[in-house]
Amino acid sequence: MPYFDTASAAPLHPVARQALQAALDEGWADPARLYREGRRARLLLDAAREAAAEAVGCRADELAFTPSGTHAVHAGVAGALAGRRRVGGHLVVSAVEHSSVLHAAEAHAAAGGTVTEVPVDRLGAVAPAGYASALTSTTALACLQSANHEVGTVQPVAEVAEVCAAAGVPLLVDAAQSLGWGPVEGAWSVLAASAHKWGGPPGVGLLAVRKGVRFAPQGPADERESGRSPGFTNLPAVVAAAASLRAVRAEADAEAARLRVLVDRIRRRVARLVPDVEVVGHADRRLPHLVTFSCLYVDGETLLHELDRAGWSVSSGSSCTSSTLTPSHVLRAMGVLSEGNVRVSLPRGTTAEEVNGFLEVLPRAVAGVREELGVAEPAASATPVAEAVEVDALGLRCPQPVIELARAIGTVPVGGTVTVLSDDEVARLDIPAWCAMRGHAYLGETPHGAAVAYRVRRSV
Repeated sequence: MPYFDTASAAPLHPVARQALQAALDEGWADPARLYREGRRARLLLDAAREAAAEAVGCRADELAFTPSGTHAVHAGVAGALAGRRRVGGHLVVSAVEHSSVLHAAEAHAAAGGTVTEVPVDRLGAVAPAGYASALTSTTALACLQSANHEVGTVQPVAEVAEVCAAAGVPLLVDAAQSLGWGPVEGAWSVLAASAHKWGGPPGVGLLAVRKGVRFAPQGPADERESGRSPGFTNLPAVVAAAASLRAVRAEADAEAARLRVLVDRIRRRVARLVPDVEVVGHADRRLPHLVTFSCLYVDGETLLHELDRAGWSVSSGSSCTSSTLTPSHVLRAMGVLSEGNVRVSLPRGTTAEEVNGFLEVLPRAVAGVREELGVAEPAASATPVAEAVEVDALGLRCPQPVIELARAIGTVPVGGTVTVLSDDEVARLDIPAWCAMRGHAYLGETPHGAAVAYRVRRSV
């Protein structure tokens, strides 16, 4: 069964499996002890730290192992903010950061700090000028992911690091998605990553803090991992994480070139094979193995189940797969279609035959979901019935409000308007996106009791 969701978790790399087994036999003792078993464990830990630091591009004594990538992010944000509390309590993040960064920002705001979100363009990229305008004399820390976890867009980290350095502000980089493909460029100050993203075992994170960065670890003091990650290190998992990182980096250039060809094929053929689809994210400045697209008039959860039944494991940022029924914060920040969203992230070793098989199954799966939802737009030649039509979509959830709009647009003449009443938060994103895709004019929204009225003018 092809597994196409390595952006969530990569399969365990064979080198990681071998290293884990060897370390279970040799590295079970406390590396802080002086007897032979402890010294042996310490040698393994030191070697793992050296290997990981080389891959990150930092000194070994700048790197600490943590229980997860999320823990590394939270510890990194909290420690950097505390280390610069005399400067101020202002934090700058991008609008498309991983939830671990945004949750850390929420906790900082709840404790009395201030947070500024830097917007992104429709491709999911920040502009260095956006960070330059967000930084103030009280900014303690800025955060920017190296590459987006949902759409694959690679961020201009080196340029943003220059902006931050000029302002005297440290930059924390969440490198979880990109570290397996190469080191993060630029003069970053703090870096966090997660081993299960590159094929290491789950439960291992990396936290690198450059020398000279003011950093105050939070929580009770602990003598392990420079005080930045308390508790007994899972040494076998750490050894496996470092070994697999070195292994994947050795093959990264060749594998990236190969997978980029396959992802380019998906980007091109999805747009041709599936009607009313939007491929999102940057076409060139992106991770080599990841592509995301959204399908109009499709329930994302139903589509993922259909693909799963057909033997393909993929993920989604669609609001329709969320119990909160709110769109992905990444897709919302980009202003792109969220319904029927599919994220494909190919594991190393994916074959052209597997990708071709997915492209054969996908159009049928999308068509089947649309058929179940009763999608049928009026013909363009249909006789309009009124200059203005109001559609009651109250109580309907993604993607039904957009489906109702599509059915109604043909009932008004060119220049006529359709007003959709909806209490679904997703409509605020997907109705404008539908207008952009279909060539109609989005006129805006107005409150309508507990709901919202969205107005659309027919243009074609």
